Amino acid sequence: MNHSDQEPAAPESLTPGSPLASPLSPHTTPDWIRLQKALSVEADRGFNDVEGKQHRFSEFISLTLSQAPVALPAIDQQRWQELGSKFTTYAELTFSQRQHLVADTRRFLHQVRQTWEEQGKGERGEGRGVGESASTVPAKTPKTTPLVDASRPVALDQAVTYLAGIGPKNAEKLAKLGLITVRDVLFYYPRDHLDYARQVKIRDLTEGETVTLVGTVKRCTCFSSPRNTKLTILELIVRDHTGQIKLGRFFAGSRYSSRGWQEQQKRQYPPGATIAASGLVKKSKFGMTLDNPEIEVLQQSGDAIDSLTVGRVVPIYPLTEGVGADLVRRAVIAALPAVKQLQEALPETLREQYGLVEIQEAIAHIHFPPDSTTLDAARRRLVFDEFFYLQLGLLKRRQTQRQIQASAVIAPTGQLIEQFYDILPFQMTNAQQRVINDILNDLQKPSPMNRLVQGDVGSGKTVVAVVALLAAIQSGYQTAMMAPTEVLAEQHYRKLVGWFNLLHLPVELLTGSTKVAKRRIIHAQLETGELPLLVGTHALIQDTVNFQRLGLVAIDEQHRFGVQQRARLQQKGEHPHVLTMTATPIPRTLALTLHGDLDVSQIDELPPGRKAIQTTMLTGKERMQAYDLIRREIAQGRQVYVVLPLVEESEKLDLKSAIDEHRELQENVFPEFTVGLLHGRMTSAEKDDAITRFRDNETQILVSTTVVEVGVDVPNATVMLIEHADRFGLSQLHQLRGRVGRGGSQSFCLLMSSSKTEAARQRLKVLEQSQDGFFISEMDMRFRGPGAVLGTRQSGLPDFALASLVEDQDVLELARQAAETVMAKDETLSRWTLMQQELDYRYRRLMGGAILT
Repeated sequence: MNHSDQEPAAPESLTPGSPLASPLSPHTTPDWIRLQKALSVEADRGFNDVEGKQHRFSEFISLTLSQAPVALPAIDQQRWQELGSKFTTYAELTFSQRQHLVADTRRFLHQVRQTWEEQGKGERGEGRGVGESASTVPAKTPKTTPLVDASRPVALDQAVTYLAGIGPKNAEKLAKLGLITVRDVLFYYPRDHLDYARQVKIRDLTEGETVTLVGTVKRCTCFSSPRNTKLTILELIVRDHTGQIKLGRFFAGSRYSSRGWQEQQKRQYPPGATIAASGLVKKSKFGMTLDNPEIEVLQQSGDAIDSLTVGRVVPIYPLTEGVGADLVRRAVIAALPAVKQLQEALPETLREQYGLVEIQEAIAHIHFPPDSTTLDAARRRLVFDEFFYLQLGLLKRRQTQRQIQASAVIAPTGQLIEQFYDILPFQMTNAQQRVINDILNDLQKPSPMNRLVQGDVGSGKTVVAVVALLAAIQSGYQTAMMAPTEVLAEQHYRKLVGWFNLLHLPVELLTGSTKVAKRRIIHAQLETGELPLLVGTHALIQDTVNFQRLGLVAIDEQHRFGVQQRARLQQKGEHPHVLTMTATPIPRTLALTLHGDLDVSQIDELPPGRKAIQTTMLTGKERMQAYDLIRREIAQGRQVYVVLPLVEESEKLDLKSAIDEHRELQENVFPEFTVGLLHGRMTSAEKDDAITRFRDNETQILVSTTVVEVGVDVPNATVMLIEHADRFGLSQLHQLRGRVGRGGSQSFCLLMSSSKTEAARQRLKVLEQSQDGFFISEMDMRFRGPGAVLGTRQSGLPDFALASLVEDQDVLELARQAAETVMAKDETLSRWTLMQQELDYRYRRLMGGAILT
């Protein structure tokens, strides 16, 4: 089975369920592949100290490096063991320290391995013929050749040390960026480009443009700043036939303040010399100038500009402390000849169909394109590759899932489902019925269902899930529903108990607050099979929870769980059907990226009778209008939410806190009403009490943090007042707004914001104008980016080097289409060996083990 067909591969020793290899004997050959793979996986997964079944990553590395192979030189043995000891304190290191330690270790192992392999088997006494002794093996003469042979191109898998002009010290610096091999350098894409290729005359300079001009030096001065002796200023007066301009460059550091260096600069740009200067045009008190320009001396005005930075499109690379832009550019230039060794993995017909340049051309031109058109073509090809291999991997995962035999084949009809329809006091919407049909069709198939149901707040996802649960129960299976918080789990339990009591079916709730005696009863009922449905939080995945015959798992707000948590619940049965739900509408591009291996259904219709929630933006001056509305609604027997972003006041942020606001509202603003308080730092019992009192209308106003975002269902609440609304994302504001408008009365959402920025006002206007969760999440992604929409890094969003889910949506759609075409022609990829190899490599690195399902 290929790695792309399953969770991205960790080293065997780090894969859950695999035994950890014994530490290396000092007399054995190191397992280079396992060591490098372990380090690579740790880097790909965010330096989180990946956990295997028996050992964490740091334990595995420290054990493996505890004894150095005796064949290594003494200095390398010492370094080997030093690195091993550093991993014993890995848990205490900062993110940056972990990053550097892993990079240093990868670089060291790469160099040691090359030395080891160059020595050859004969020198270590391995592989000798019968009767050969050590003395009969000719000794190798020591190498006297230079480290870099300019006549031989470097190989893709060689260390960056072997690049011309780099060497060991610079290689150490590049390792901080994760650049260990020549391939790493080639695929280290610029984060931006400056286009200096446009050459203009001095009189045509326009502020804000990036240009190149060619002129003659009229005067050059170089001196230390009178205000700061460590700052040196180089000033040039340059003219062409259209005018003249004053250019300045600044050099910080005492080494530039020496008289000799300054005189050297003046000699470099003598009066009459022809220069080319590139930079951003800005206004100064002397007129137009170039901001800290790049300058090159030409022989004469008609000469070609032969420079890495002047008169061309210049790459700007992501950097880190101690690694300069010039060093990265130098490494890229030295590595570029190796581009010819890259093999084209995409078939020619596919490249022609989607208008893609070849990989060699794309890599060369993403670094140093001759013009912006070539850059666009290179970037499009590389973005396509990122999306294509992700989609191909997701489709192969789905294919593999469909080959698994489901342990439960469930009948789509039966008495329980009919009885449930009879007791419902409302008719299902067309959208709900469509999604139910999708689910029931899945449950009859021989492979396990893996379906995501997306639906706005209040669209009726729970009712849809109940039909699926009842289908499994009437076929003789047990079921489980997992929610991310106790509040939401209890909400589901309360709703399900009402229905299941009428159907004479038992249902239990298991959370962290469940008493020990009750837990024992629930565990026993699960093992005998007499409990058909268990609702709960993370408590469901504890080792003591054992189902007799688990057939279906429903997971609500699934993006709030980690990958391993969802997997552990599925492991409670033998390939049970999985139904995941989310009330956080996800834009199509995000859904394709995260859930490309899932079947997705949308409930895109609200139940009849629901009124649109009237949403209004207010400033601090309009606060009394909000309070007047609250009084009117409470006078009619309604209730109100007041939501704040903080529990307690922050010294750094000038924001109201929930605790302070509760006190202010109760004592000064609404003393005639009862004001409740709810926040995440309260105990479960305190939260339950606050929610129950609000649900029973004992408190008319509930002041809360975002803990009410999911799970609190009070149809009588008609006003949602959100303080500091500009501090929330649009998707989160839409979720909060969904807490009201759940009854038949007109509801209101008031967005209080003191922000004066136009961007903040534009974001909030989206909520004023739309009730469509999918449109709102799309806009949220454009404003804040995909990671912010999902809320957490553990959501499984892959790290793209170039691709943007906001700007490259059209390329993603094409890549998905191409991947589907390829899979339809040959789902094994056996006819495209290079494509399969590239998929294995890219998919593993791109997803970093964080794939959702």
